[in-house]
Amino acid sequence: MAREFYTYTLPNGIRGIHKRTNRPVSHCGIAINAGSRDELDHEQGLAHFIEHCIFKGTKKRKTFHILSRLDAVGGEINAYTTKEETWVYASFLNHHFERAVELLADITFQSTFPEKEIQKEKDVIIDEINSYLDSPGEMIFDEFEHMVFAGHPLGRSILGTEPSVKSFGRENIFDMMDRRYRMDQIVFSSVGNMSLKEAKFLANKHLGSFASATTTSKRQAFSDYIPKSEELVKDTFQVHYIIGGQAYGSSHPNKLGLVLLNNYLGGPAMNSRLNLMIREKYGFTYNIESHYSPYSETGLMQVYLGTDKKFFERSRKLVLKELQALRDKRMGPTQLHNAKQQL
Repeated sequence: MAREFYTYTLPNGIRGIHKRTNRPVSHCGIAINAGSRDELDHEQGLAHFIEHCIFKGTKKRKTFHILSRLDAVGGEINAYTTKEETWVYASFLNHHFERAVELLADITFQSTFPEKEIQKEKDVIIDEINSYLDSPGEMIFDEFEHMVFAGHPLGRSILGTEPSVKSFGRENIFDMMDRRYRMDQIVFSSVGNMSLKEAKFLANKHLGSFASATTTSKRQAFSDYIPKSEELVKDTFQVHYIIGGQAYGSSHPNKLGLVLLNNYLGGPAMNSRLNLMIREKYGFTYNIESHYSPYSETGLMQVYLGTDKKFFERSRKLVLKELQALRDKRMGPTQLHNAKQQL
């Protein structure tokens, strides 16, 4: 039986992981161990800002050529930023694998960050921030993390603030990239109908020539969780509510158990406990769900709902009742089996 995936390390320290499939579409991505928690106090939102700006020009391409390079052959390229990572990735037909790898390498390591483009992108991101602030169902998640991780970089918004974004210049970008875009902090992943030998050869061809010092800075660990509550008054029709707190980190031995529990409690399936009780049985809400977000050394577990003001108190009590039932009663064998099957 073939192995599910293969790993390797390029001479410059970039790690690779590859899985072969027999499908016509391939995917590859570059993951950088750099997110919003790695920003200095005056850099709030910078990791996300860099992710936007790498599409604005390289030593050999302008924005149009970056965006059309894969689009012209039916592929696509995109990127996103989390609290701990920045991802640049692409999807494409198998025979365009080298085209995709070369493009990802170019924008990740050869971006020039033209001053004119930087200034334009500030307005784009500030508009993104304002759009988020206009959506209480989204804003509440940032507010909750800010409260749980108070005083710690994990509590910051990935987008940053309008003043912080306005303050960014090219020197800020290069400072953070010099600290965090180190070869030993980068992983190249690929999935597609090509051999490990071919994937490794092309990765080394387009990624292997870049070099950097090894990373010496360590992330600030979070350890000072204090339970608390907070109410924000907004002129909205619905009440948006989150309850939760600190949870297991990504390397904790009980992480997978919490993944299972989260899916059983309020995962995307219609038969989650919260959905069956509060939406299907009582009709108090359209949107109720739980989330588990593991970070390096800590994590976050939360339940969210949005409901009409007249249903809020009853909905809140039902959530607490379900949480208490999970704590006090063991899952039956059938429930446990079904929950595992869903995952």
